[in-house]
Amino acid sequence: MNTTWAGGLARHRSGRLLAAVAGIALAVALIASLGSFLTASKATMTQRAVGSVAVDWQVEVQPGADAGATLSLVQHTPGVQAAVPVGFAHSSAFTAKAQGTTQTTGPGMVLGLPADYQKLFPGEIRPLTGSSSGVLLAQQTASNLHAAPGDTIGIQLPGSGVRQVRVAGVVDLPQADSLFQKVGAPSQSQPAAPPDNVVLLPSTEFTSLTANTPVTTQIHTTSDAKLPADPASAFNTVTRAAHNLEARSSGGVIVGNNLGAALDAARQDAAYAQILFLFLGVPGAILAAALTAAVAAAGGERRRQEQSLLRLRGLRPRRIASLSGLEAGLVGVTGGLAGLGIAALTGRVAFGSASFGTSAGAWAFWYALAFLLGAAVAAGAVLVPALRDLRGVTVADTRRPERRTGSVWWMRYGLDLALLIASWLVFRASSGNQYALVLAPEGVPSISVSYWAFLGPALLWVGSALLLWRLTLLALTHGRGVLARLSRPLTSNLAGTTAAVLSRRRRPLARSVVLLALAVSFAVSTATFNATYKQQAEVDARLTNGADVTVTEPPGAQTPPSAAASLKVPGVRHVEPLQHRFAYVGSDLQDLYGVNPGTIASATSLQDAYFSGGTAASLMDKLAKQPDALLVSAETVTDFQLSPGDTVRLRIQDAHTKALRTVTFHYAGIAKEFPTAPKDSFFVANASYVARATGSDAVGAFLVDTGGTHQKQVAAQLGKQLGTSATVTDLTQTRGAVGTSLTSVDLAGLTRIELAFAVLLAAGAGGLVLALGLAERRRTFAIATVLGARAGQLRGMVLTEALLLAGGGLAGGALMGWGLSEMLVKVLTGVFDPPPTTLSVPGTYLVLTGCAAGAAVLAAALNGVRRATRPAVEELRDL
Repeated sequence: MNTTWAGGLARHRSGRLLAAVAGIALAVALIASLGSFLTASKATMTQRAVGSVAVDWQVEVQPGADAGATLSLVQHTPGVQAAVPVGFAHSSAFTAKAQGTTQTTGPGMVLGLPADYQKLFPGEIRPLTGSSSGVLLAQQTASNLHAAPGDTIGIQLPGSGVRQVRVAGVVDLPQADSLFQKVGAPSQSQPAAPPDNVVLLPSTEFTSLTANTPVTTQIHTTSDAKLPADPASAFNTVTRAAHNLEARSSGGVIVGNNLGAALDAARQDAAYAQILFLFLGVPGAILAAALTAAVAAAGGERRRQEQSLLRLRGLRPRRIASLSGLEAGLVGVTGGLAGLGIAALTGRVAFGSASFGTSAGAWAFWYALAFLLGAAVAAGAVLVPALRDLRGVTVADTRRPERRTGSVWWMRYGLDLALLIASWLVFRASSGNQYALVLAPEGVPSISVSYWAFLGPALLWVGSALLLWRLTLLALTHGRGVLARLSRPLTSNLAGTTAAVLSRRRRPLARSVVLLALAVSFAVSTATFNATYKQQAEVDARLTNGADVTVTEPPGAQTPPSAAASLKVPGVRHVEPLQHRFAYVGSDLQDLYGVNPGTIASATSLQDAYFSGGTAASLMDKLAKQPDALLVSAETVTDFQLSPGDTVRLRIQDAHTKALRTVTFHYAGIAKEFPTAPKDSFFVANASYVARATGSDAVGAFLVDTGGTHQKQVAAQLGKQLGTSATVTDLTQTRGAVGTSLTSVDLAGLTRIELAFAVLLAAGAGGLVLALGLAERRRTFAIATVLGARAGQLRGMVLTEALLLAGGGLAGGALMGWGLSEMLVKVLTGVFDPPPTTLSVPGTYLVLTGCAAGAAVLAAALNGVRRATRPAVEELRDL
């Protein structure tokens, strides 16, 4: 019996089965793909965080502790691969003689390194010129002393005279911030910047030079411990290990946990990736499940008639239920296996691996979970309605046409409007000032994610769908006259009949419109969010680098603005000098940037979102007309309670006397962001006014505009021309440097998967349900043909319904997608840096999605037209 029934379904109900299988396959494939990719992305975040750290731990030996015993303790700590001692000593000054003059720097640091230090920690020191061993100068120190490999410099240590050493090479210290950290101090107590003057000595020479000088000993370590794939779990593991070492040393060491700090940042990115998975991935899976339910509902009347026939032939209800379970099982298993195949193919094509790069265990878990969820969706969409009809519908009921009068319960109670109001209230609360979607306090093992913020977009999605359902029902119920007029060009004298049919079928038609609208809104919101994120990632890179190419002068260099002419190599359109000084406001030291208001916009992008109190153009114009005008950060405005026009007195170093002098400015506006500026506190002023007040027009950086092309080539040419006298960076380098692990790994892959599935869901929602609905109405078309309807009129009836479905679904979906996009971007403000002022709309993708949905609807309509024009006798006999 089961075999016969299954064969009959395959022969006579193949369209309905395949449509349900397609819905299940999409849901399973989406969950398996996104889940596997999320797990793999977290593992990649952990790997990148670990790889970004040169020295995992800086274990500082405390006064009174035995350095030798401490080194042995660290070396025998589980997970420590290598541990070497490094000496730190403070220098009063460095001196060098060049071209008959003596150059003297301020205080600096002297480090003593073992011979194998660069081999153990290759990311800590980057050789620039000369030898990579022996006495090494940091690039900034070499510039300050005008020293090069082979020159002799003097090291002034407290309590001893000047000791002469010969320079072997010049190096860069890429991770100077962590290398010279104040071990054990919170982030707010760390030095604002690493020392400008640094000399690296071999450990034997360091020991000889610092015999009478206080020395701090640190033990630098690398780790080979197997960390968990999840950044949060890896952070907890590393933090506990560091605390264990401190406890075992009985207060003899403090651990500077550089690895833990990197994982701390990565775990916040992982939390945002998880949020994006829920915000952008789960709706797609729900939509695929709804599509399956709609496909099953399209054959509801036929299913009830089949159950009635089986009852009349003597089958017991339990047996009928088992046959319905067989159908659900076929749909669930076939759809689940097809979905897993699609997921594996997606992983293989897009990411080179069917497992998306994750471990076998995680891959098997997500695939099994997706398969079980697919089976649950099949049971809910196919089996549950069949059991409900079996219990609540009699044989006599199936002989009467189903007519439901009155509105459904949620329309009577206004559930759609209530959900929209609730969505707005949640949105206001979750997007308010100082609201943090992800809270990861530094050093705290736990991480908090405010999942209740999901309610805003979720309620908007559901509420707007129900509102569209209500409006469609109202239009089809009370707009028969309008429908008749609109359909007359296609249906001729059957326009009234067509309008009556559409009004009678308003419930399934409204369901189809809403389903298509949900699919389109999912595609619109996902694509818009992705495009906006890419836009802001580019803005962030430009803010950090300043321009296409930036030439940064070393501190203290007296480079005039006229040096810009030498930087106009082939490929350069404009070079803009930018002053960079430091100024005290009260006791707070902040960056001060001097700009030429009339030309700064020629080399870099100034957006209105960077400023408050005026547009970018108006504030630059104010700086030009009022030279003592000053743009201040929002934090400073709050701290000093400034109002427009207030006098602000800054203390800036005089170029000649080196003493601080007071310079008067007037507060003109707020600069929230500025190219090359830090993210906290800074000032922007007129460069000519700063030059007159300080006696120097020295430039801190040159912003080089290449027209957005050939940045690498121009940067390479300028780097070769300038050597070690300046630092050259280009936008392509900065994109990788400022991009978090979330930017570079997860979002691109996440949206790539979702955008592909969104197109398939839109096409499926537009075509499958319409095709099945038309297939179930073959009897109606056959009877109309017998009553005299011509083929052209039947074609017009089908096309009218298709146009109504496509127009309502696409328009409603576009509006819903726009609202969801606005809300998603606002709620997920923490993902964007800086927050966007406008959304970026990917027009090409949205047109592709609309065309795919329209093509699916058209294909379903044409197939329905073909079936409607079959000879009526054949159609009635088949039915």
